Amino acid sequence: MHQRRFLRRGATAALGLMVAHAAAAQQSGAQAAWDSVGHILQTAPAPSPGYVRFNFPRKDIALRVRDVAVSPALALGAWLGFAGTPAASIVMGDLVLQGDELGPALAELAAQDIDVTAIHNHVVGEPQITYVHVHAMGPAVALAAKFDAVLSRTHTPRPVTAVAPAPVTIDTSLVFRTLGLAGKASGAVVAMSVVLPKATVTMHGMTVVPAQGYGTPVNVQMVSATRYVATGDFSVLEERVQPVIRALAAHGITATAVHSHMIGETPKIYYIHFWADGAPQAVLDGLRAALDAGR
Repeated sequence: MHQRRFLRRGATAALGLMVAHAAAAQQSGAQAAWDSVGHILQTAPAPSPGYVRFNFPRKDIALRVRDVAVSPALALGAWLGFAGTPAASIVMGDLVLQGDELGPALAELAAQDIDVTAIHNHVVGEPQITYVHVHAMGPAVALAAKFDAVLSRTHTPRPVTAVAPAPVTIDTSLVFRTLGLAGKASGAVVAMSVVLPKATVTMHGMTVVPAQGYGTPVNVQMVSATRYVATGDFSVLEERVQPVIRALAAHGITATAVHSHMIGETPKIYYIHFWADGAPQAVLDGLRAALDAGR
């Protein structure tokens, strides 16, 4: 009897060990695949909620909005996000392009059979920067090769080199406390993100990863101790569009665009881009009012 129990326990332990090894091998294989994607795209993978993100900051672009030198971290962050598995991935993201890059990039996207889901401007008073939103499905490594060809038709700096975060100069406690969000800070910029729609969104019959497809990024830059600027976009359901626009207007924040980033999603998601410029507490109070209106 004792021998049978010992054998059963041994068999159970062996099975558990095999499952653990298989899971570890699968995880290791997936990480190797994402590393391969990063090698092709010439940037490191950055795990995000529900997907793997690859960032391409346009540090080569000197952008000014009126008298403000806009940090690349505030408004010039191109990215591609891979959801699913390395064998069957869904890619969404956007490219940040200058005027002479738009035509070549669109031509290469078409040649690579990558869907373009939106083309527009995000930043008020800056017509030379265009944001192109993309969507593609397939094996991750094959998709990476396609996007590598697209990025090669632009001036996007690659390889993307890791840079240590700059000493934080913006009052992060004020920002986080007022907005009720968490995020990352570097130098004078705080970057945050939240998902506002309380809904399951599908596209072509597949569930969209919330943070990948309809997150709300809110970025704040300190210009001086008495002046902040902010930009980003509120991703909301149809019935929240007007409340968000009115909340922004009531606090002196300009809505710079209202449009879609996806095609064929259910329910429909709208994206409200904005530009804020003013005293720190006034800017943050306005953003908090818009966040509350978008929920």
